Amino acid sequence: MTTYIGTATSRVDGRDKVTGAARYAGEYSAPDLAHASIVMATIAKGRIKKIDTSEAHNVAGVLAVLTHDNRPPMADNDKAYKDDVAPDEGSPYRPLYDGEIKFNGQPVALVLAEDFETATYAASLVRVDYDEEPPVTDLEQQLRNTVALDPPAKPRGDAAKAFAASDVRHDAGYSVPIEHHNPMELFASTAVWQDGKLTVYDKTQGVQNVQRYLCSVFEAKPDEIRVMSPFMGGGFGSGLRPQYQVVLAVLGARALKRSVRLVLTRQQMYMVGYRPGMVQRIQLGAKPDGTLNAITHDATTVTSRYEDFHRNETTWSGLLYKSETASYTHKLAHLDLPTSCDMRAPSAATGVYALESAMDELAVALKMDPLELRLKCYSDRDQINGLPFSSKNLRECYSQGADAFGWSKRNPEPRSMRDGNDLVGWGMATGVWEALQVPITVRITLTANGHAEVACATSDIGTGTYTIMAQVAADMLGLPIDDITIKLGDSTLPQSPVEGGSWIAASVSNGIVTTSNAVRDELLKMSQAMPDSPLKGAKDDDVVLANGAIASRKNPRSTIPIAEAMRHAGVDRITQEKATEFANDGKHAHNTHAAIFAEVKIDEQLGVIRVTRLVSAVAAGRVLNRKTARSQVMGGAIWGMGMALHEETLIDHRFGRVMNANIAEYHVPVNADVHDVEVIFVDEQDDIVNPMGIKGLGEIGIVGVPAAIANAIYHATGKRVRDLPITLDKLTREA
Repeated sequence: MTTYIGTATSRVDGRDKVTGAARYAGEYSAPDLAHASIVMATIAKGRIKKIDTSEAHNVAGVLAVLTHDNRPPMADNDKAYKDDVAPDEGSPYRPLYDGEIKFNGQPVALVLAEDFETATYAASLVRVDYDEEPPVTDLEQQLRNTVALDPPAKPRGDAAKAFAASDVRHDAGYSVPIEHHNPMELFASTAVWQDGKLTVYDKTQGVQNVQRYLCSVFEAKPDEIRVMSPFMGGGFGSGLRPQYQVVLAVLGARALKRSVRLVLTRQQMYMVGYRPGMVQRIQLGAKPDGTLNAITHDATTVTSRYEDFHRNETTWSGLLYKSETASYTHKLAHLDLPTSCDMRAPSAATGVYALESAMDELAVALKMDPLELRLKCYSDRDQINGLPFSSKNLRECYSQGADAFGWSKRNPEPRSMRDGNDLVGWGMATGVWEALQVPITVRITLTANGHAEVACATSDIGTGTYTIMAQVAADMLGLPIDDITIKLGDSTLPQSPVEGGSWIAASVSNGIVTTSNAVRDELLKMSQAMPDSPLKGAKDDDVVLANGAIASRKNPRSTIPIAEAMRHAGVDRITQEKATEFANDGKHAHNTHAAIFAEVKIDEQLGVIRVTRLVSAVAAGRVLNRKTARSQVMGGAIWGMGMALHEETLIDHRFGRVMNANIAEYHVPVNADVHDVEVIFVDEQDDIVNPMGIKGLGEIGIVGVPAAIANAIYHATGKRVRDLPITLDKLTREA
């Protein structure tokens, strides 16, 4: 029988995507479909004095112009606008709720028309007068007015005293700008109206989260709103929370009592969340042999005035490096911007950048190889909680990654390696992420003709969830993968949380195992009821589903075809729906790890930087699909290149408005920037994290990459740039 788990299986939804059969949120239609366009605020702080919609109303084909003054009813309390992943503190943004302006680009009116062009034109005719207040959107300007959060971890010893007494000390600040997700698919919602009920096709990473949110905001019954998102053209965290366009689409549909589609423009995509800009300070104290005495990591990150979004930026060192003393602090800077949000490997991508840059600088001060220093400080325990890891094969990542890269040939002296007119630099860094898992429910329907439908409300945000679900189900049910149908992205399906944090692959795969075992157990009972059954007396775990039959593990010849067992029982289908939860024994830390090695070549005269080689060696438990897994890690590595060299959201602080709200001026890596990227999966068996030994791969690919590139740039040039992105003007500026 073919085994699918662990193989390089092509995407089961690939054909639909390349032929256009896969439909996205903005591609659904309805017979009476109206189109919507948003009018955006042109100030960052203040109140609306007056909205003049008369010119827009006079345009032929305009159906309505909604403002906070004439919109349909919405809930009037903060709790109603709290979705499943909203920050604990603060008041969530309420789209088109009142006249207060919280950020530049905020929706202030919604034009509804018979076609998109009319709606867009009419929106340009809406006139808004404001009472404007001076905004603050510059993190540097707000550093003296920050709010301290509770310490992210209990300090170990007296880090300040240990740092002061250390033989070798490193103390530096590192900064990361605001960055935006920029997925290919724009945020869109199509609200299909039918007899007072709505089916909402939404771009989201969690259909049930959006469904509950909409029911709460509009005080609707659960059966009155259904949310669907079978395909998503990239989310990267931006779709974890319901975005304002889904509220406005439903608002329009309820106002017109007909279907409405709203697709954001690329410019408007810059008003729905972002990776928070931040400044960090790290102090490392060490003995001459590299033993760490002290680590302090302080961070200040950006959020809005109205919500306290934050993640734990500072404690990653406790998972990687031994130190008797450590302290961590985190502050928030409230700005007149939308609320920041999760973006691929939130907190790790940024916090580990600073940590791994600082470790490289410490290695230079110690005159020690950067890899040797990391091995010297290697920790086999999570020092934050004092727990051993369920598995941590990071040493092997270092070894295999270094061998593949040729690290032993590195000349440690900066500016010592050349290729013609190019300075050559080699740098490395460590990556770490959480191995998370969440409660989930899976339904399986098996028919007598050998076909299975696997259903769960989870999303496929482009990572390959359809495929790994089909692979696991095929192996567990003993069927060809072509006989498996996957249903997901529908709020009416069995329970699933949002897809994020790299937790869905592990969660839904183990959920499929749970439900498949229930199907197997039901088939065993049917088989044992047959006359002269060869499986009489067998226990549940004594049998397996394989090759369309239920068979004894001990004696493969003792088999009964599934169709025969079901026919004897007089049933044509078996349906099982089971919930899976993941017990935490409280005795182990669960993490994925990586070692990244980077080569850069820099034109000595022009300062142009090219990343010519990247090697990422990853230990992430059992790999379900080596093809899609490699794609995920490689994509993360390329994004890390973007963080290091390209990405930066630029704001005109006079107006609080994003100046480069387009892909032309918000730079990301393109094909010409990407050269040799090698991904190595280091074998790692984990019998503790979950029954299948799976750890997520979505986030780990980016973590550590910006630091590895930054460290390579220092090695090439002898110049340390601590504020991302590293651009040629920073390489040529005076110290």
